[in-house]
Amino acid sequence: MGAFGYVAPGSLDEALTVLSEHASLGKRAQVLAGGTDLLVQMRSLDREPRMIVDIKKLAETNRVEIGADEVFIGAAVPSAVLNENRALVELYPGLLEAGDLIGSTQIQGRATLGGNLCNASPAGDSIPAMIAAGAVCVIAGSGGTRELPVEDFVTGVGTNALEADEFLLGLKLPAPGARTADAYLRFIPRTEMDIAVAGCGVSVTLDESGACTAARVGIGAVAPRALVVPAAAAALVGSTLDDAALQAAGEACSEAASPITDKRGTDVYRRKVVGVLCRRAAAIARDRARARQA
Repeated sequence: MGAFGYVAPGSLDEALTVLSEHASLGKRAQVLAGGTDLLVQMRSLDREPRMIVDIKKLAETNRVEIGADEVFIGAAVPSAVLNENRALVELYPGLLEAGDLIGSTQIQGRATLGGNLCNASPAGDSIPAMIAAGAVCVIAGSGGTRELPVEDFVTGVGTNALEADEFLLGLKLPAPGARTADAYLRFIPRTEMDIAVAGCGVSVTLDESGACTAARVGIGAVAPRALVVPAAAAALVGSTLDDAALQAAGEACSEAASPITDKRGTDVYRRKVVGVLCRRAAAIARDRARARQA
């Protein structure tokens, strides 16, 4: 492991000061939320010196607030804590399912949705689910806070939209109304604890007749970054989410994908799988939405 310094700020201002000072001097500082990706990278892939800024002690990054119209999840809240929050599980079963797939039980005691997003892996499980849920990043920096949709946050493999003096404070999500629900599915070579070959998150809203009035679809592990697929959502909206609509949505996902071929699957295989996952996830979201009445 390369040389590093460590600081655990007790306030938001203190954290931003450390980041700003290092940025102004051209020195490297990295934020630690759970560390499940960062520490592995420091041990093996990236041994350059840096200052580690631990945000676990910040009140702002550890809060979960459920309002009538909006939900906030701090960037340092572990997946294990989220999975125990029954209100969140009820509101966003797909997103919480995605978080529950990240690592083992021990890893989930540290891993966070915010960290999974900032790591910017093309195969990050939570990112397509965040896209489907309409999540927005709340970013803190020396110039104040700004917001950015999750689908615009990841800029490439391992890169994101954060400036050197910024960090992810948390995620804002619209509170789902009646007959709105989400789902996330992935395919992996093993039965558990593996990297996704493809993943898909879907959220749908139904009217009283059962017709789909709104939808969002996100896909992962089939492009350099997770993608929102408007064409798949358009295939669902206006339908009763019957087989024909699900098939069209799946085809749109396959068309939007631009995967690589590696030891876990060919590009052709990944395109096929992501379409299947879209159909299945949309069906699960549909059934959940039907059960969620006003």
